Amino acid sequence: MTHASRPTLGVGMVGYAFMGRAHSQAWRNTAAFFDLPCTPAMVALAGRSRDQVSAAAERLGWASAETDWRELIRRDDVHVVDICTPGDTHAEIAIAALDAGKHVLCEKPLANTVAEATAMAEAAGRAAANGVRAMVGFNYRRVPALALARGLVLDGRLGTIRHVRAQYLQDWIVDPDFPLVWRLEADKAGSGALGDIGAHIIDAAQYVTGDRLIGVSALLETFIKERPIAQASAGLDATVDGDDRRGRVTVDDAALFAGRMSGGALASFEATRFATGRKNVLRLEINGSAGSLAFDLESMNELSFYDHTEDPRTAGFRRILVTEPSHPYAGAWWPPGHVLGYEHTFTHEVKDFVEAIASGTDPEPSFADGLQVQRVISAVTHSAAHHGAWTAVEGAEDAARAPSPTATTG
Repeated sequence: MTHASRPTLGVGMVGYAFMGRAHSQAWRNTAAFFDLPCTPAMVALAGRSRDQVSAAAERLGWASAETDWRELIRRDDVHVVDICTPGDTHAEIAIAALDAGKHVLCEKPLANTVAEATAMAEAAGRAAANGVRAMVGFNYRRVPALALARGLVLDGRLGTIRHVRAQYLQDWIVDPDFPLVWRLEADKAGSGALGDIGAHIIDAAQYVTGDRLIGVSALLETFIKERPIAQASAGLDATVDGDDRRGRVTVDDAALFAGRMSGGALASFEATRFATGRKNVLRLEINGSAGSLAFDLESMNELSFYDHTEDPRTAGFRRILVTEPSHPYAGAWWPPGHVLGYEHTFTHEVKDFVEAIASGTDPEPSFADGLQVQRVISAVTHSAAHHGAWTAVEGAEDAARAPSPTATTG
């Protein structure tokens, strides 16, 4: 099939580290597997160092490089701006791009503060009136098993949702000599495990259930207070310990909180980067009156489902291998049983975003969805600072009245 007659969608990306590589892979490959309404073109990559961004552009498949994201936004051949930078830069770049008429895909969390996220959501609202689209990159919504889970909830297979349990467990900073990288600096990252990985399970729980968190009671902990200063953090205030310069960790290492969902369910969330032996465990379990679902990212092609309406003599959790052509997204890839991986979630994300742009519809998750997650993060932070006091999530009253969103089915 030729795509020569289809319009070209010029993409410019800001940032080329971990997320930049993941997004680049998606922009390179989406059109090879999905029948897109327009053809993405990897026009330009932006970064501060001329040598480094030029080398990254060549390696990752971008046609050119810019050392100023403002110049990237000014280019007539750039129609989409993809933001893969630390959170402290999201608001400025996204608002400028939207006001310039560029569609925006922004990595999660949407921003570092509620004020920044509010300004971004307002800019997205203004832009939408002119046909410009914005989406926040919660890529785990695009795991076929989680999309299937959302569909089962929509179909009523779980009945009334009563319990939500969510965990995101990693161990990559357990070593006290791991350096003080930007993810451990509040002025750049906003928060630690809470915003980095906790944001994912907040969004995943709300996506699958169709409900929103309306209140929380929380604990935050920083286990290692100071770390060796990384080269990139030379501007930080530091204490001198012998010959070693160390800086203060200004974010949480772990977050633990209970919550109430807008539909009445009780919820518990745990996000930590200190779960020794756990590399990238995202677990979600939903219990309802008619059944249950369970998911673990380390077995990401599987979904466990329990149907409480079955005969108790033979009822039990069943393992669903989510690789059938009828499963969300899976039909575009390999024969059944040939599993997908982490990188495919970004390909699915790009596919959905491009289709929304072409059809003139609002993509999900929207900047408004990203703002709501930021409000939960803010409520968790406030609760932890007040000894776990129950804290309402801003906009909780509206969430309780809002209809459940539709599922992403791929």
